[in-house]
Amino acid sequence: MRPLVFAIVYRPPSPYSEFLSEFSEFLSELVLLADKVIVVGDFNIHIDVENDSLSISFRSLLDSIGFTQCVHRPTHCFNHTLDLVLAYGLETDALLVSSLNPLLSDHCLVTFEFVLSGYSPHNKVVLTRRLSENAVTKFKEVIPSALNSVVEKNFTDSSYLNISPLQLDQFVDDTSGTLRSVLDSVAPLRQKTITRERLAPWYNAETRELKQLLRKCERIWRSSKTAEARFLWQECLDKYKKALRRARTTYYSSLIEENKNYPRYLFSTVARLTDCPSTTEPCIPLALSSNDFLSFFNDKILKIRGKISNLLTPPSVSLSDNPKNVEEPLRPMVHLSNFVPIDLPELKSVVLAAKPSTCLLDPIPSKLLKETLPLISTSLLKMINTSLLTGYVPQSFKTALIKPLLKKPTLDSSSLANYRPISNLPFISKILEKVVANQLCDFLHNNGLLEDFQSGFRTHHSTETALLKVSNDLLMASDNGFLSVLVLLDLSAAFDTIDHSILLQRLEQSIGIAGSALSWFKSYLTDRSQFVNVNNKSSAHTKVCYGVPQGSVLGPILFTLYMIPLGKIMRKYSINFHCYADDTQLYLSIKPEEAGQVARLEACLKDIKSWMTNNFLMLNSDKTEVLVLGPKHLREAFSSNLATFDGISLASNPTVRNLGVVFDQDLSFSSHIQQISRTAFFHLRNISKIRRILSQSDAEKLVHAFVTSRLDYCNSLLSGCSSKSLRTLQLVQNAAARVLTRTSRREHISPVLASLHWLPIKYRIEFKILLVTYKALNGQAPSYLDELVIPYFPSRPLRSQSAGLLVVPNVSKSSVGGRAFSYQAPLLWNHLPLEVRGADTLSTFKSRLKTFLFDKAYSQG
Repeated sequence: MRPLVFAIVYRPPSPYSEFLSEFSEFLSELVLLADKVIVVGDFNIHIDVENDSLSISFRSLLDSIGFTQCVHRPTHCFNHTLDLVLAYGLETDALLVSSLNPLLSDHCLVTFEFVLSGYSPHNKVVLTRRLSENAVTKFKEVIPSALNSVVEKNFTDSSYLNISPLQLDQFVDDTSGTLRSVLDSVAPLRQKTITRERLAPWYNAETRELKQLLRKCERIWRSSKTAEARFLWQECLDKYKKALRRARTTYYSSLIEENKNYPRYLFSTVARLTDCPSTTEPCIPLALSSNDFLSFFNDKILKIRGKISNLLTPPSVSLSDNPKNVEEPLRPMVHLSNFVPIDLPELKSVVLAAKPSTCLLDPIPSKLLKETLPLISTSLLKMINTSLLTGYVPQSFKTALIKPLLKKPTLDSSSLANYRPISNLPFISKILEKVVANQLCDFLHNNGLLEDFQSGFRTHHSTETALLKVSNDLLMASDNGFLSVLVLLDLSAAFDTIDHSILLQRLEQSIGIAGSALSWFKSYLTDRSQFVNVNNKSSAHTKVCYGVPQGSVLGPILFTLYMIPLGKIMRKYSINFHCYADDTQLYLSIKPEEAGQVARLEACLKDIKSWMTNNFLMLNSDKTEVLVLGPKHLREAFSSNLATFDGISLASNPTVRNLGVVFDQDLSFSSHIQQISRTAFFHLRNISKIRRILSQSDAEKLVHAFVTSRLDYCNSLLSGCSSKSLRTLQLVQNAAARVLTRTSRREHISPVLASLHWLPIKYRIEFKILLVTYKALNGQAPSYLDELVIPYFPSRPLRSQSAGLLVVPNVSKSSVGGRAFSYQAPLLWNHLPLEVRGADTLSTFKSRLKTFLFDKAYSQG
C-alpha cells in the first residue's frame, strides 16, 4: 500500500486568474501518486461565502476531483474560513478550531485526527481446472467420437419433428454429461485456495531457469568474493530482471488483449494488481447461506405480488392490455408462426460473438467450447434446430443459478437487502435464446411493432439517443419560456413480477406470435427453476412462477413487449415520454401561468399506476423522482405549489440520475461533469500504479476502457456547454495523457494529445454530434432523431441546394436552445467541408471527420 501524501499550501491574497488552473493540475497529480491525500493550509479563500465567485469555483474543483473540505467554522479574526483541510481517500475525525489567540496569530489553530487502516484480503477457496495445452489436445481427440455415439443413440430418425420433448431432454442431458465427463477425465476439478502470497502467474520456465542461475552465481560470489564473480552475478541479475519484466508485461498484455471488450474483467484485473480494497470483489459473509438468499429473494417477490393483489379491486384481475378509457389494441395483421432452423455458419457466428461467460451449470467452460466448436457444432446444431421446430425448450436450459450481487460496493455485505439476484444460465441455452432473439427482433422491426419511444435493446438505439431526444425537448421548451416537469418512474423488481399468462396473451394478441413459435415461448416460461450458490454451497431448487430471467438474452426483449401498452396511456394525455427497458420518464412542458396543466400529468400517473397494478408491476413511489426544470425564479414559485405530485414527493436534491447521466434543474450538467471527473480520477490512480509494468499499447487500452469511455458516454448532451464547464473534463483527459505517456506536469499538454491522436474534449463532443447527425441522415439512427435534422431546400434554385446542408432552427436564447441537438447538429454540420458531408459510408465519414477536427484542433500548434 502506497503512503499517505500530506501537502501544505499557502496562497497569498492576490488575484486568482492562474491559481485555479495551477491548483487543479497540482491536485490531479497528487491523486495519481497516492490513495490517501491530505492538503492543509491558508488558502485565503472565503470558503464560507456561498456566492463568492472564487469560493464557488474552488468548491467545484474539489468536487470534480473528489476532495472533501472538512473545515466549516471561521478560522480568521474577521470570521471567515480561510484555513482548510482537504481530504481524499480517508475521513478526518475530531476536527477542532481553537479559540483565536491574537498574540500568536490572526488565524485559529486547526487540529484533526485520521486513521490509516491496513487491508488484508480474505483467503478464497475455489474449484478450478488446469486446462493445459496437453489437456485441451486430449479433449479434442476424445470428444468427436463420444458425441457421435450420443447423436446415433438419440437421433434414429433424420427428421427433427419426430423427436419428442422427452427425447430432446435426454439428448441434451446426454450431450452435457458427455462433455463434462470427458473434461473431468483430462482436467479434473480441484480445490484451490487463493491467497495474497500466491505465485506470480507470469512466472515461466525461462525466468525460473534464470533465477536458479542467479542464485548459483550469488553463492559463488559470496564464497569467493572475487571481482569476476561479482560481475557475473550482476550480469545474471540484470538478465533475470529484464526477463521477469518481459514475462510480466507479456502476460498482462495477452490478458488485456483477450478481454479488451469486457470492462468488468479488466476492472477486476486492475483491482488484483493494485490490491485496492475499494475495487476488489466483496466477499459474501459465511453467516449468509445460499438458502438464506433464496428465501429472501423468493419472499421479496411474493410480498410484492401480495401487495399488488391487495390493490386489485373485485372482480378478479382483467388481463386487458389497457385500463379504462384506453382503446383496445388492434389485432396484428402479420404473424410469426414458426422459427426457421439455422445452419452451421450462422451457429458459429452466434457462438463466436457471444461473451465467454461461464457458470456452474455449463458442462465445459465457454472458452473451451468456442475453441472446440468445429468438433461439437453438429450436436449443438441438432439441439437448437430441434428446439426451434418442435416449440420446446429443454428442461436443463430452464434452470438458473442465482448469483447475489451487491448493489453498491460501499453497502453492508452482511445485509440481504443490499443484494440483487442475477440469473446465470447455461452458455448453450443463451445461444438458443440469441437465435430466437435474432428472428424475433427481425420480425418486430420489419413490421413496426415496437414502441417508437422505447430505446432499450434495439438496433441503432441507445441510452444516449434516448437522452439526446429528451434533453433536446427540454432545452427547446426552456428556450421558448416553458417550465418542464420531469418524472422518472421506478419499478420494484420489475423483471421478477411479470405475469406469464399476461405476457403470453400479449405476445399472441398484440404482437402476432402463433403456432410453434408461441408454443416455444410457453415452454420457455413454464417449469423454470432456480437455486443460489454462495461460498461453494448450493441451495435447494425452487420453481419460478413469475418474471423473466434478468441474466438472459430474451428477458429484456420480453419485458419491453410486456410494457408496449403503456405508451398508449401517455399518448392519450398528450404527455411526452421515453422508455429504456424498465426505466420510464415522462415530461410535460407548460407556461408558468398554466399550472393547472399539471393535473393532466397527475391523471396520466393515476392511469399508469392502475395499468401497472393490473399487470402485476409495482410502482415504487419512494424512489420515483420529480424534477422541475427551467429558469430559477419561475421554477421556485412553481415548485412551492407542488410539494407532492400524486403521492410522489419532489426531488429533495436539485439533481436526479437519469440513465447514468445526472440532470440538474438548469440542464447545465455541471453535477454530471463533476461525477465523471471523480470516477475517472479514481480509475486513473489505479492505472498509474501499474503503468510501469504495462506497455504503451496495453496502458492505452486500459485508459480507453476506464477513462475515455466515461468521457465519451452521452457527451453529445454537453454540446454547447461553456468552456468553463468542459475544462474539468479536459483536466481529466490531460491527466490520462500524462499517465499514459509518463509526461511531466510541467510539459505542455497539446503536443502530447496530438501525438496520441486524441481529440480534445470540445472536439470529441463535436465528433459525436456530427456522427449522430450522419447516422440520422442515412437511416442509422432512431426515427425520433431523424425528424430533428431537416435537409435544407431553398425556395429558389441556388448553388447551395446540392451542398447537403441542414435547416438551422431559430432560437431566442442561444445559451439555452442553442445547446439543443436540433440546433447544434445543423450548425456544426453546415460548417463541414463538402467532401466530409458527402462521405458514402460511415467508416469513410468517421475517418474524414476525425482528420478535419484534428487539423482544426491543433492548427494553432
